[in-house]
Amino acid sequence: MAVLDATIVNVALPKIMATFGVSVDKIEWVVTAYLLVFAVMLPTSGWLADRFGYKRIYFSALLLFTFGSFLCGLAWDEDALIVARIVQGTGAGLLMPVGMAIITRAFPVRQRGLALGFWAISAAASVSLGPLVGGYLVDNLNWNAIFDVNVPVGLFGMLATLVIQREYKHPVQRGFDFIGFISMAISLSSLLIALADGNAAWNTGGWTSPLILTCFAISAISLAIFLYTEFTVEHPLIELALMKDFNFAVTNAILFVFGLGMFGSTFLMPLFLQNSLGYTALQSGAVFLPVGIAQTIFSPLAGIMADKFSPKIPAGIGIALLTYSLYLNSQMSLYIEHGAIIYSLIIRGIAMGLLFTPLSTLALADIPKPKMAQASGLFNVIRQIGGSFGVAIMGSLLTRRVLHHMTMYGQAVDTQSPTYQFTNYKLLAFAKMSVGGNIGESMMRAKAMIIGHLSAQAFVDAINDDFLLSAAITVTGLIPIFFLRARHAKAGKGEPKPVSME
Repeated sequence: MAVLDATIVNVALPKIMATFGVSVDKIEWVVTAYLLVFAVMLPTSGWLADRFGYKRIYFSALLLFTFGSFLCGLAWDEDALIVARIVQGTGAGLLMPVGMAIITRAFPVRQRGLALGFWAISAAASVSLGPLVGGYLVDNLNWNAIFDVNVPVGLFGMLATLVIQREYKHPVQRGFDFIGFISMAISLSSLLIALADGNAAWNTGGWTSPLILTCFAISAISLAIFLYTEFTVEHPLIELALMKDFNFAVTNAILFVFGLGMFGSTFLMPLFLQNSLGYTALQSGAVFLPVGIAQTIFSPLAGIMADKFSPKIPAGIGIALLTYSLYLNSQMSLYIEHGAIIYSLIIRGIAMGLLFTPLSTLALADIPKPKMAQASGLFNVIRQIGGSFGVAIMGSLLTRRVLHHMTMYGQAVDTQSPTYQFTNYKLLAFAKMSVGGNIGESMMRAKAMIIGHLSAQAFVDAINDDFLLSAAITVTGLIPIFFLRARHAKAGKGEPKPVSME
């Protein structure tokens, strides 16, 4: 459910925009607020799990997430929905890393890759089935139903948690870093507000407006306070010393790039399918079905490859395929065929299946068990921060590029040219025959159709620009993979020994 609600809402965004009468620069916060709070809460999961017990926090996270879903279903405007998404993201931010820590604590290193592969199947299932089910609910009920469906599932999950899980508490208790938590939350929130609203329609001052510059300044000051606190406080919120582990630091950098490209592109695709190609929400959700199927198949295979050979191999192939998929999406048009879209998303599903499990194995291989909750929390927070940045950047860039292309097309149109006059005449005749009315009304309709076509083409070109930027950013994640130190898992006692991959 936690992964599902980071993506399922995308298929409902056009319907939510129509219901509340808002634009992309406002509705993107329905996604960004969830990812942001998700990211802010992730680092606290380790302390809470160690302090109160893994089972108790997992149950509490499910309860909070389910209650947030209930509030989302009751939302009466976009602001209420954003607030409810914050509540929902708080629960999800605790749910994911604690679940991952439970898995990694239960399995030895040589089996951890395969275990995480099967754990990732749940995420793959949500990627494939979630948008499909969400699209059906949006088309046949309403957009609220995509949140209401979480409530019975959450209640069942809480019951299962009470019956199945065993409690574990860390024997050593440590204090909570309130200053680090607050400064990190302020820094991330301010930065995302600046990135998301730099090109917003209401922000007439653009990137140099007082609000945007103030947000950047607050973010920088809060970041400085956070870094100072984490290096000086006795019990930091995030143990930056974990970054001394080379593999852990490098894989987190790769994961940030992965989150930026993956979440940003997932935000864009339903907007293109529904607004440009006229897909229904169900049809838009069905497009993502191959993604989850491919990821489900390749996640366990990647885990086996990571355990038997080098995890760098599937991880590198995954980055390359993800880049290729995003590049394919940067070539879309108003006349693109359905098969071409499906092909690009199948490639993306294979990439995600090959990438995430080996990265998890490489990142956590040398982390001691007492630090596992902290490490897994930080590992997930980097991905979510990348995702929230991806949505904010792509949403802001989309608004900017639509205006750019619309301006360019407007300047290129010569109303005195024979081509324009001929096209306008044909559209005028079509409007008069289809709708009726006098010459003046038909002429206005003809011009409106031309402007509408230019707007549609400008939107598609802006979407393509976003995907091309995502591909350019994602490919940079391929370079650090070559510098990772991989392990071969060997049967027998003891931990596997490092193997040089130079």
